[in-house]
Amino acid sequence: MESIHGHEVLHMMEGNHYSETSLLNEISQKFGENARFHTCSKSEMSAKELVQFLKSKGKFITINSDTFTVNSRKICHHH
Repeated sequence: MESIHGHEVLHMMEGNHYSETSLLNEISQKFGENARFHTCSKSEMSAKELVQFLKSKGKFITINSDTFTVNSRKICHHH
């Protein structure tokens, strides 16, 4: 199975707000339930692991207690 770069998820998020559940649902719909993800520094992540990793790296901006969006200034533009 081909690994998908986390940037694909970040770009998908642009202009949208998510809860963790709604983001995981959209990732599953777009990339498949069993998709694997990688970033510049980590690989072989599930969607849930990717979301936690991106959150820990400050890639999201909190909208309210359970909603967030992508911090577009924190998206790397390389592959």
